[in-house]
Amino acid sequence: MAGRVVSSKTVVRGRLFNVRVDSIEAGGRMFVREVVEHPGAVAVVPVLDTGEIVLVRQYRHAVAETLWEVPAGTLEKGESPERCAERELEEETGFRPGHLTKIAQYYLAPGYSTEIMHLYVASELMMAGQKCQEDEEIDVRRFSLEDALEMVRRGVVRDSKTIAALYLFKDFRDGLL
Repeated sequence: MAGRVVSSKTVVRGRLFNVRVDSIEAGGRMFVREVVEHPGAVAVVPVLDTGEIVLVRQYRHAVAETLWEVPAGTLEKGESPERCAERELEEETGFRPGHLTKIAQYYLAPGYSTEIMHLYVASELMMAGQKCQEDEEIDVRRFSLEDALEMVRRGVVRDSKTIAALYLFKDFRDGLL
């Protein structure tokens, strides 16, 4: 049920996102909603000439685990999703895309966040050299799509953006998107 925002207050201003608290009137009742304001992000499925895909493995502080993921990152102010995809792919994997195809966009957690993910397939990859940020240590590996999907089924890949990206890429590859 949609409601009318009675008041809204930003309670956290962070480097990557803000958090606001909205008071909403709907159906004669008052509700409070916390909202993470996020500028959006990209995820990239890099496809090598062999048909293999590239995944990265990196430590994620919030969950205290090292996870397998597709390359991804947050949009910088004024940056287009395409440029962000190119930048993140090169930073995390060392590859530059010769061709980028946007295949989807989806909300990651619309119950509390405005973050929208733009999903790209990168092909015609050229090695340029990995450019990790100073707080990143990233392992880059090649997998067949079938092996990556088996990693999802076994619970080895547990990152939601990556799970969605792999299955959407499978449909794209199979001509279903």
